[in-house]
Amino acid sequence: MQYVVGAVLGLVWGALLAWVNSRINKRAVQKNSSNAVMAASLLRTLIDLLGLGAVFLLRKVLPFNFEATIVGTAASLGLLTVYFAFRLSKPEKKEQGKS
Repeated sequence: MQYVVGAVLGLVWGALLAWVNSRINKRAVQKNSSNAVMAASLLRTLIDLLGLGAVFLLRKVLPFNFEATIVGTAASLGLLTVYFAFRLSKPEKKEQGKS
């Protein structure tokens, strides 16, 4: 049961980090500046490292399986970052009837 709880919490933690990364990415793209996109990339990498590092540093304190938690975090972070990037790259649909 500790494996399942650790994996689920890792998935949730990774999803939260990926969502934060998507907000940073969206703001950088809206600025339409290569410097903003480069800064966002650096910030997103830092968030990824801090998020995974937090799980690593708390491994002795967390009451569930560390391996399941870190794998769940990394998997969720990786997959959802790709998903959010594809969502951001889709052109927005214009509402009908408005110019």
